[in-house]
Amino acid sequence: MKFEIVVVGAGLAGATAARVLAEAGKKALVIEQHRHIAGHCHDYKDENGITIHTYGPHIFHTNNKKVWDFVNRFCDFHYYQHKVLSYVEGRLIPFPINRDTICEVFGVNIATYEVEEFLEKEVKKSKFNNPPKNFRDVVVSQVGERLYELFFKNYTIKQWERDPEELSPEVAKRIPIRTNRDDRYFSDKYQGIPKAGYTKMVENILNHPNIAVLTGVDYFEVRELFKPELTVYTGELDRFFDYAYGKLEYRSLRLELKTYDQEYYQPVAVVNYPNDYDWTRITEYKHFLNEKSDKTTVCFEYPLASGEPYYIVMTQDNMEKREKYMEQVRKLEESGEYLFVGRLAEYKYYNMDQVIEASIEKVQRWLKE
Repeated sequence: MKFEIVVVGAGLAGATAARVLAEAGKKALVIEQHRHIAGHCHDYKDENGITIHTYGPHIFHTNNKKVWDFVNRFCDFHYYQHKVLSYVEGRLIPFPINRDTICEVFGVNIATYEVEEFLEKEVKKSKFNNPPKNFRDVVVSQVGERLYELFFKNYTIKQWERDPEELSPEVAKRIPIRTNRDDRYFSDKYQGIPKAGYTKMVENILNHPNIAVLTGVDYFEVRELFKPELTVYTGELDRFFDYAYGKLEYRSLRLELKTYDQEYYQPVAVVNYPNDYDWTRITEYKHFLNEKSDKTTVCFEYPLASGEPYYIVMTQDNMEKREKYMEQVRKLEESGEYLFVGRLAEYKYYNMDQVIEASIEKVQRWLKE
């Protein structure tokens, strides 16, 4: 079959783009360099029947009904609400910061309507730049120095191997702070985990007569073989342009899986370790789908400076390089022959629902034009 479209990458961005194009009658070839589909939300069942997220925990959450309806076409969801605890001063404390966190840390007993005033007093006692110049300023301006030191400072240093004052204020945009007792990590309207796993969900998205998939193939080694009408690129931005403006930085992770002969290891799926030990967090996977087993598998996460690209690094230097690359992207997209979409291709922080939304919108716009 002759392919009108080449999609680079079989993660959420690529799979969604391929599906929308296939349903519009276009024949698409998806080329994926890993030996598996589903990108970083790839998962599998281990020998104890526990679903393991290969690249660390992924929780689907969205307020966008269009995206929720789209994923629900391809899988059934287990309605899971994510809760996180933080191991601080030898105790497990609810995180993100809410009324209960404050009561535990400060040894006070305040009502939810008093939380805002309490935090205002903490902020008044603290020193920070206003407007914020960096990550520290953003957090301290919202919760004050004590909570920043306990929950954010060392976690950030571990995660990024940088002083929080070197990180862009943008990085702190994703931190929820609550004045009520809601201890869920996300407050989105729709939340859950695919019952049969993310890999199965992506397999179903790619399951269309107009889509063919090649795994274990590097696009850059075969791209001369194709003359498509459109290339949808979801790989690393700097690599596409042969690092013309220098390398962009990514943070990676070393994930260490351990299986224990006990039913549960910790009370919730994820426990953060901001100040103690070298790992940033421990995930216990069976909580996600409420899987039953007399053993449990947990994952210790250790940040790494290089390796599989997980997180973009929002420093001024990287963002300036990104702007130069994106200038080239705009020119290519205007030609109508290329679309760049996703975390790596746009060097941008996206949640899973945002990747799907961006992919649908970009492709639909291209189809209209």
